[in-house]
Amino acid sequence: MTVELVKHSASDTDVLWAARVSTAGEQSLEEIGKDPERSKGLINFLMRDRHGSPFEHNSMTFLVSAPIFVFREFHRHRAGWSFNEESGRYRELRPVFYVPGHDRKLVQKGKPGQYVFADGDAGQHKLVTEVMESSYRNSYAAYQELLEAGIAREVARAVLPVGLFSSMYATCNARSLMHFLSLRTKNEQARVPSFPQREIEMVAEKMEAAWAELMPLTHAAFAAAGRVAP
Repeated sequence: MTVELVKHSASDTDVLWAARVSTAGEQSLEEIGKDPERSKGLINFLMRDRHGSPFEHNSMTFLVSAPIFVFREFHRHRAGWSFNEESGRYRELRPVFYVPGHDRKLVQKGKPGQYVFADGDAGQHKLVTEVMESSYRNSYAAYQELLEAGIAREVARAVLPVGLFSSMYATCNARSLMHFLSLRTKNEQARVPSFPQREIEMVAEKMEAAWAELMPLTHAAFAAAGRVAP
């Protein structure tokens, strides 16, 4: 999985001028040129008391490359997000597929709501790798066979699995990103526990690292508030 921050207009001062318009009107624009460190108490207050709208006046666009099954989870996040994904209707899809690394827990135990994931043994890891690679080769060969026979790309793509990598632009603001992170990362600081699939968590971790550099005070407030989105 790869995540690249390709465009942004996001800083801690964006939170401050948006919040202070309620009391200072147009004079709140004076915050743009000031050091946000002097007002980190206000950011902490807004986060703690869940005054969320000041965290929406910013924008980040990421280029994400991940398996299709990750994007199907990603697209459940709709409020405050915009997505544009590459299309198998208009381009021939490349043979790039996901195979779990050896650090990926493989065995699921328990019942719904109480799942526990455990490490697989060497034999299980070997089986996953061999079966997935065989399936991917067969499905991509079928895809190529259909294309070579003149079948439309939008029809031929139906034989491809969700382990195929895709790419998309994902644009959000800090508030929508915090909501995403609260659900798609597992963190000891979280007030409300979350149990994300590891693959989407890998994407979320990279997005969080990029955001933390852009808005360090807001990120710190989010962590201090138990990683609950305002």
